[in-house]
Amino acid sequence: MKISQEVRTQPEMHIPQSNSEGNRGFQKLLQSQSTSINQQELQVIVKNISLQGERLARFRSFQDLAKFKRLVKGFLRETVGSGLRLQKSQSFSIHGNNRQLTIVKQIDDKLMQLTEDMMNQEKKSVDLLGLIGEIKGLLVNLYT
Repeated sequence: MKISQEVRTQPEMHIPQSNSEGNRGFQKLLQSQSTSINQQELQVIVKNISLQGERLARFRSFQDLAKFKRLVKGFLRETVGSGLRLQKSQSFSIHGNNRQLTIVKQIDDKLMQLTEDMMNQEKKSVDLLGLIGEIKGLLVNLYT
Protein backbone atom coordinates (compact mmCIF):
# COMPACT_ATOMS: atom_id res chain seq x y z
CA MET A 1 0.00 0.00 0.00
CA LYS A 2 1.48 3.25 -1.11
CA ILE A 3 0.57 6.51 0.57
CA SER A 4 0.99 9.58 -1.51
CA GLN A 5 2.64 12.43 0.19
CA GLU A 6 1.17 15.57 -1.18
CA VAL A 7 2.55 18.70 0.29
CA ARG A 8 0.05 21.42 0.61
CA THR A 9 1.42 24.86 0.12
CA GLN A 10 -1.29 26.56 2.05
CA PRO A 11 -3.51 25.00 4.67
CA GLU A 12 -7.17 25.33 4.02
CA MET A 13 -8.80 27.43 6.65
CA HIS A 14 -12.49 27.66 6.98
CA ILE A 15 -13.25 31.01 8.55
CA PRO A 16 -16.89 31.37 9.43
CA GLN A 17 -18.18 34.62 8.08
CA SER A 18 -20.39 36.56 10.37
CA ASN A 19 -23.78 37.12 8.97
CA SER A 20 -23.88 40.87 9.36
CA GLU A 21 -27.14 41.06 7.44
CA GLY A 22 -28.72 38.66 9.90
CA ASN A 23 -27.38 40.69 12.82
CA ARG A 24 -28.83 43.86 11.38
CA GLY A 25 -32.18 42.15 10.91
CA PHE A 26 -32.11 40.94 14.50
CA GLN A 27 -31.20 44.41 15.77
CA LYS A 28 -34.05 45.94 13.77
CA LEU A 29 -36.45 43.34 15.14
CA LEU A 30 -35.24 43.94 18.68
CA GLN A 31 -35.54 47.71 18.30
CA SER A 32 -39.02 47.48 16.75
CA GLN A 33 -40.21 45.20 19.57
CA SER A 34 -38.73 47.55 22.16
CA THR A 35 -40.34 50.55 20.47
CA SER A 36 -43.67 48.70 20.29
CA ILE A 37 -43.53 47.89 24.00
CA ASN A 38 -42.64 51.50 24.82
CA GLN A 39 -45.53 52.79 22.70
CA GLN A 40 -47.96 50.46 24.46
CA GLU A 41 -46.67 51.48 27.90
CA LEU A 42 -46.94 55.15 26.98
CA GLN A 43 -50.51 54.68 25.75
CA VAL A 44 -51.43 53.06 29.08
CA ILE A 45 -49.83 55.96 30.97
CA VAL A 46 -51.71 58.51 28.82
CA LYS A 47 -54.96 56.65 29.51
CA ASN A 48 -54.24 56.79 33.27
CA ILE A 49 -53.47 60.50 32.97
CA SER A 50 -56.80 61.05 31.17
CA LEU A 51 -58.74 59.18 33.85
CA GLN A 52 -56.97 61.08 36.61
CA GLY A 53 -57.60 64.36 34.76
CA GLU A 54 -61.32 63.64 34.62
CA ARG A 55 -61.31 62.79 38.32
CA LEU A 56 -59.42 66.01 39.05
CA ALA A 57 -61.95 68.10 37.14
CA ARG A 58 -64.85 66.37 38.90
CA PHE A 59 -63.64 66.46 42.51
CA ARG A 60 -61.10 69.34 42.42
CA SER A 61 -58.99 68.07 45.32
CA PHE A 62 -55.32 68.79 45.85
CA GLN A 63 -54.70 65.09 46.37
CA ASP A 64 -56.00 64.40 42.85
CA LEU A 65 -53.91 67.30 41.54
CA ALA A 66 -50.77 65.85 43.13
CA LYS A 67 -51.49 62.42 41.63
CA PHE A 68 -52.12 63.98 38.21
CA LYS A 69 -48.82 65.85 38.37
CA ARG A 70 -46.99 62.67 39.45
CA LEU A 71 -48.44 60.77 36.50
CA VAL A 72 -47.44 63.52 34.05
CA LYS A 73 -43.91 63.75 35.45
CA GLY A 74 -43.60 59.96 35.29
CA PHE A 75 -44.70 60.07 31.67
CA LEU A 76 -42.12 62.74 30.90
CA ARG A 77 -39.40 60.78 32.67
CA GLU A 78 -40.33 57.67 30.67
CA THR A 79 -40.46 59.36 27.27
CA VAL A 80 -37.38 61.50 27.65
CA GLY A 81 -35.42 58.80 29.46
CA SER A 82 -36.05 55.76 27.29
CA GLY A 83 -38.52 56.28 24.47
CA LEU A 84 -36.89 59.25 22.82
CA ARG A 85 -33.43 57.76 23.25
CA LEU A 86 -34.47 54.93 20.94
CA GLN A 87 -35.92 57.25 18.34
CA LYS A 88 -33.58 60.20 18.04
CA SER A 89 -35.87 62.50 16.14
CA GLN A 90 -34.21 65.81 16.71
CA SER A 91 -35.80 68.90 15.32
CA PHE A 92 -34.54 72.37 15.89
CA SER A 93 -36.32 75.67 15.71
CA ILE A 94 -35.05 78.71 13.85
CA HIS A 95 -33.23 79.82 16.97
CA GLY A 96 -31.55 76.41 17.42
CA ASN A 97 -33.71 75.26 20.32
CA ASN A 98 -34.54 71.60 20.65
CA ARG A 99 -38.25 70.96 20.00
CA GLN A 100 -38.64 68.24 22.65
CA LEU A 101 -37.33 70.50 25.37
CA THR A 102 -39.78 73.17 24.24
CA ILE A 103 -42.70 70.74 24.59
CA VAL A 104 -41.50 69.63 28.04
CA LYS A 105 -41.28 73.29 29.08
CA GLN A 106 -44.82 73.91 27.78
CA ILE A 107 -46.11 70.92 29.74
CA ASP A 108 -44.43 72.22 32.88
CA ASP A 109 -45.98 75.66 32.34
CA LYS A 110 -49.43 74.11 31.85
CA LEU A 111 -49.03 72.11 35.07
CA MET A 112 -48.20 75.32 36.92
CA GLN A 113 -51.25 77.01 35.39
CA LEU A 114 -53.41 74.04 36.40
CA THR A 115 -52.15 74.31 39.97
CA GLU A 116 -52.95 78.02 40.06
CA ASP A 117 -56.42 77.40 38.60
CA MET A 118 -57.07 74.75 41.24
CA MET A 119 -56.13 77.21 43.96
CA ASN A 120 -58.51 79.74 42.44
CA GLN A 121 -61.86 78.19 43.35
CA GLU A 122 -63.75 80.43 40.92
CA LYS A 123 -62.52 78.56 37.85
CA LYS A 124 -65.11 76.32 36.28
CA SER A 125 -64.62 72.61 35.71
CA VAL A 126 -64.85 73.22 31.97
CA ASP A 127 -61.78 75.46 32.13
CA LEU A 128 -59.90 72.80 34.07
CA LEU A 129 -60.93 70.13 31.57
CA GLY A 130 -59.69 72.34 28.74
CA LEU A 131 -56.32 72.79 30.42
CA ILE A 132 -56.08 69.06 31.17
CA GLY A 133 -56.86 68.38 27.51
CA GLU A 134 -54.07 70.73 26.42
CA ILE A 135 -51.61 68.91 28.69
CA LYS A 136 -52.74 65.56 27.29
CA GLY A 137 -52.32 66.86 23.74
CA LEU A 138 -48.79 68.02 24.48
CA LEU A 139 -47.96 64.62 25.98
CA VAL A 140 -49.26 62.81 22.91
CA ASN A 141 -47.33 65.22 20.71
CA LEU A 142 -44.18 64.40 22.67
CA TYR A 143 -44.16 60.66 22.05
CA THR A 144 -45.47 60.63 18.48
